[in-house]
Amino acid sequence: MKKSIIIFFTVLVTFINAQNIKTKRGVISIDGAPVAKISGKSSEYTFMDLKETPIYTMEFVDKSIVDSIRDSYIKLNRVYNREKTIDLDYVSPSAFSGEERSAVYTSIKAFKIIDHKGVNIKNLDELFSNIPKRKLDNKTKEAYTIRNKIDKLQLEVNNVGEILSKGVKVGYFTNLPVSFGSEETITEKTIIDIEIYDVNNKYIGKYITTTKQIKTANGKSFTLYKEMSGRASILKFPTYQSLIERVVLMDPNFIKG
Repeated sequence: MKKSIIIFFTVLVTFINAQNIKTKRGVISIDGAPVAKISGKSSEYTFMDLKETPIYTMEFVDKSIVDSIRDSYIKLNRVYNREKTIDLDYVSPSAFSGEERSAVYTSIKAFKIIDHKGVNIKNLDELFSNIPKRKLDNKTKEAYTIRNKIDKLQLEVNNVGEILSKGVKVGYFTNLPVSFGSEETITEKTIIDIEIYDVNNKYIGKYITTTKQIKTANGKSFTLYKEMSGRASILKFPTYQSLIERVVLMDPNFIKG
């Protein structure tokens, strides 16, 4: 009996606290009452009061960390105090919600910077004073650790296929396709593997264009950009930069050369 009463009141409280949030033609409404306005362009949304005074912006970021691991978050910035931008997790009402809906939902539900009275400046400023720690899963945390190690090496691939670390040549590619460009993706499928050597002409490994695999001289192999879809495995084309970053992880002695 007690359990039934607890469940009843839990459902009742949830129902009472539920908010009807809608955005129509740039006007944000809570329970049918207009409270703020929003305009968006290229994944950046500006939130305004009902007089259309800009208060803050929310930019959606989706970036590759390393290999196929990506990170999605928002950058929040106050229009009246722009010197500080903070990175935050966002929430969505459903898996199929677009960015605008997620921006509104995050503002109201997650951070309470919009409420029945409009934009809550106090809560907005408090968010910048006590920045919530992002909730990254272990896979993403590990990817950022790897990314920091890679960034310290300052790896580059120049326009003739040389590999540089902190501006110094440490190796080079051979068997480059006709379409080679240091910023281009490797799309050509050739029977000749793209090979990698260190600055002393020692063989480091190769990239097999037909299978999207890297195989190193120390016996390791890795398939780049492998992601699972609902039907089958999808292999994306890597850049020369991402290829050499993965080789360095597979053979840490490469840079020591």
